[in-house]
Formats: sequence, C-alpha cells, structure tokens
Amino acid sequence: MDFAHSFALIAPELLLTGAGLALLMVAAFSGDKAARLVSILAVAALFAAGFMLVPGLHFGTDGPETLAFGGLLRIDSFALFAKALIYLAAIAALIIAPAFFNSAAAGTERGLRAEYPILVVFACVGMSVMVSASDFMSLYLGLELNSLTAYVLAAILRRDLRSGEAGLKYFVLGALASGIILYGMSLLYGFTGSTSFTGVRAGLEGELELGAMFGLIFVMAGLAFKISAVPFHMWTPDVYEGAPTPVTAFFATAPKVAGVALTARVVFEVFGGQVLAWQQIVMFAALASIVFGALGAIGQENLKRLLAYSSINNIGFILLGLAVANEAGAAAMLVYLFIYVAMSVGSFVALLMLRGEDGALFETFADIRGLSLTQPAIAWALLLFMFSLAGIPPLLGFYSKFVIFQATVEAGLVAFGAIAIAASVIGAFYYIKFVKVMFFDEPAGVVTGKSGAAHWALLALTALIISPLGYLLTPSLTDLAAKAAGALFLAV
Repeated sequence: MDFAHSFALIAPELLLTGAGLALLMVAAFSGDKAARLVSILAVAALFAAGFMLVPGLHFGTDGPETLAFGGLLRIDSFALFAKALIYLAAIAALIIAPAFFNSAAAGTERGLRAEYPILVVFACVGMSVMVSASDFMSLYLGLELNSLTAYVLAAILRRDLRSGEAGLKYFVLGALASGIILYGMSLLYGFTGSTSFTGVRAGLEGELELGAMFGLIFVMAGLAFKISAVPFHMWTPDVYEGAPTPVTAFFATAPKVAGVALTARVVFEVFGGQVLAWQQIVMFAALASIVFGALGAIGQENLKRLLAYSSINNIGFILLGLAVANEAGAAAMLVYLFIYVAMSVGSFVALLMLRGEDGALFETFADIRGLSLTQPAIAWALLLFMFSLAGIPPLLGFYSKFVIFQATVEAGLVAFGAIAIAASVIGAFYYIKFVKVMFFDEPAGVVTGKSGAAHWALLALTALIISPLGYLLTPSLTDLAAKAAGALFLAV
C-alpha cells in the first residue's frame, strides 16, 4: 500500500480535517467572540479544498490509480464532482449564517456560535468520505461523521423548542436509519464474505439468495432515509421547519448531494450485477417521491415546510435518472444535482431576506402578501426560483427536468417519464401560488427589514445561474457530468 499516494489523493479531506481541528482549538480558547474569524477561516478552508479539486475535474480521473488505502476510498471524477457541489453548498450555508444568528430570528441566543462553522467543516469531511467510499467500512464511517454533526446543527439553538424538537426527531430517526444500513451491511458481509464493494459485487453474481436480497433492501432503505425519499421522508418537513434557516439550507443541499452520490455508487458498484433487484425499488421511490412531494406541498402555509416537500419532489426526479441504470442516466442525475443546489440555495437565501425591522424572520404565505410592492427585488427573485423549481422554460430548472426525461425515454421507460411529467404539472400549482400571493394579494407590509450585501450577492448569483443565461454553463456542466458518470461506470 502506497501511503504517500493515498494521502495525496485525500489532500482536500486532510486540509479540512486539519482546519477543523485548528478552528476547534481557536473556539475552545476564544469562545464565541472568535465566531466571525472562525467562520471566515472555515470558508477559506472550503475554498482551498475546492480549488484542489479543479485539476482532477478538468482532466478527469479514473482507473486503479484513484484507489486509496487499499481500496477503502476511490477518488475518481465522480467523487470530485460531488465534493465540489458539497463544498459550494457548505460555503453558502456559512456565508448566510451570521445575519440569521445575529438577528431576532435566533431568539434569546443571538450571536453566531463558533461551533457552527466547525460542525459544517466536519460534516463536509464526512460527506467527502461518503462519496469516495469503496468499502462498507469507509461508507459507514463517513455516514456517521456527517450524521452526528447534522444532529447537533439541527438543535444548535438550545433554547428554541422548534430547533430542539428538530434535532431530537432527526437523531432518533437518523439512528434508526443507520441501524438499518448497518444490518443490511452485516447481511451482505455474511453472504459474500467481504465488505469491499468489488468483493460484495463478486459474491452477489448469479442468482440472488433471499438473505442477500434482504441485505440489499435494508441498505437501500437506509440510504433512502438519508436522501428523504418516500416512504422514508417523514423527518424532512419537521426538521426543515424547526432547524435554523441556514442549517435547513445546508441540509437541503450538501447532504442531499452526498446521499445521492453515495446511493449511485452503491447501486452501480455493489449491486450493478443485480439491476432488476434494485431498479424496481428505486423506480418506486422515485415516482412515489415525485407524486407525494407534489401533493404534500399543496396545503402548506409555512414556506420552509413547502420547500421540504419540494425537496422530496426533486429527489424523485433525481432518482428517476438513477433508475435508468446507465451512464446517460447517471450524467443527467449529476446535471440535475448541480441545478437543484443552485435553486435551493437561492430559495433559502430569499427566505432569509424576509425579515422585519427587528430582524425577525417571516416564513408563511400570509407574510409575503403583496411582496412585489414592498420588496420587488426579493419577490421577482422568488418568482424565478419557484418557476425554475417547477421546470418552467426558459429557466434552467426546465433543462434539469428535460435531461432526466430524455434519459428516461431513451432507456425505454416512457410510461415512467409520462407519470413524472404529469406529477410535475401538479407540483406547478403550489409554485404558482407564490406568484398569486406576492403579486396579486393586498400587501401585508411586514417584510421591511434590510438585508446584507452577502445575501444580495448570493441571491443575484443563484438567480443568474438559473436564468436563461445559465444555459451558457450547460456545455461545461454536461462535459463534467459525463466525465463523472464515465468514471463511475469505469469503476464497475
């Protein structure tokens, strides 16, 4: 085993781990008064780690030289693509956090906690291990590191009942999901005698035994919980509503990317020889998520809960690309992930800008009545994000759904694509409700607070990405996604 080569491959993870430990010492000795410095340094560390990914993303990395530590990790183009999205989402979550924690929205616990950026950094380390995992041991290590930090982030407002409830629910259900995955892994190990992805795949060749089938189902069920796919979505609306909004923005983006990338790696590298066994599970989860996400959001009045159902709906479309079970479907899935991250970050930034003079946040439809007259820039930005999420052309959200439908139709799954299209029409109802409330109702006049330059910059950047100008990115995005998907299938 060449340790020098292995350490070189995981240089971004080493950087983030060292930065997290150093920032932890700063926070321990300086307390929350150093929170702003810790946050800035955490953003710098994530930028540096992301910059280290650029050569591999540009030239593409695949083959045996991408294996680290005897096959425990695979640092290929697929992992690099996912890590880049994770780091960008984490940076956005750190940039938007100070304004929230320093406002009345944080209740009696005003002030950014120094622990927040440190937890985000360690969560990114865990997610980096997840997307690079090539063995069930490293998979579980990354999964638990990410999960443990997520539980604390959800409940970081200790005196806020909603935050505490969100953290407790997330912890209890997350622990259950981790146990389900662990049990599935133990079954697969028992029937194949290996924990490596290649070893388990070789052991599953031929007719699938009943016990191994249960192992596959348990692993898939646990992963479905991590990405909040139906029927393992029950935690999502409550956690999204109760957690602090910057944390919700983080949960809606980075862990989703990590969970989807991990699921793709498992189904193709571990269960790739048993496509019929898992394809039906993924197809059901995809269609159920699309339909339930569309119908469940219709009666919601809280905007964060609505975006939770929107997230479930979008995960369904992403899983539809995975269910195609070929390289084109995987590439379409990655394109959708990039656009979904941009849309989600922009949507939550817009929600964070719905504040009163005292900094209190507003989160319901009643609060944004007539917003186009009092805060036209925010109203028009929200309109763009909602229409993009609905897949209305010419916004980039339409392109994300188009590439998924194209891959589905080319694979001969026309009926499933038609069901997804019909469900997306249903989902457009609650996105259009934003337009009706903001542009045609009498103004509520409560959103009167000022937002900082960081929020406006992120709002403008994400709005620009999902606007028709975003189509200029599609050639490069398609090329990167194709390289990442190619590396994933080469590993198989």
